[in-house]
Amino acid sequence: MAGEAYRLDYVRRYEIIEGVKVMSPSPTWEHGLIDSNLVMIFKNYCRQYDCGNVFGDNMDIHLPDEKNIFKPDVSVFRDLNIFKHGKNIRAVPDLVVEILSPSTAKNDIGIKKDAYERNGVKEYWIVNHADKTVQVYHLIDGKYKIDHVYHVYTPEELSNLDDNERADVRYTIKVSIFDNLIVDVGDIFYNV
Repeated sequence: MAGEAYRLDYVRRYEIIEGVKVMSPSPTWEHGLIDSNLVMIFKNYCRQYDCGNVFGDNMDIHLPDEKNIFKPDVSVFRDLNIFKHGKNIRAVPDLVVEILSPSTAKNDIGIKKDAYERNGVKEYWIVNHADKTVQVYHLIDGKYKIDHVYHVYTPEELSNLDDNERADVRYTIKVSIFDNLIVDVGDIFYNV
């Protein structure tokens, strides 16, 4: 149809947070690379040991509290049978990763973190690509306790740390939901 203008419609990304529809913009390239790196790390491990399912940020996760439908940047389920309950995932992930962006950081650190805790997500990671940090939380007695804040240091940053600070630097994350998965923090930020 010559001369007729075509409009490309697209589906906007949104989540339901505490019963309210919240729109999310498309992620930045840094966000996308970190997401891909993490999905690859977890998927390779789960495939090698046949121990779970891994999803990127395109999957709706319906939490049991029925007020929240999230699209976590990465979600890991140890239960290999989660799809036997219909086409939607109505289950609690064992591990969730949220990658901060200016428009979503407040929810990721606040409301969503509280909802993941309340619904029983065993391990929660908050990744900040701006300062190359990963905050890891473990669910202990129903409450999140911070394990550590992992950071990719430049040689200059390392040289500016005192001996006590340097002794506290950790370069790998022991994933608590698996027996032997250790993630190199640098691999999370590969090519970012």
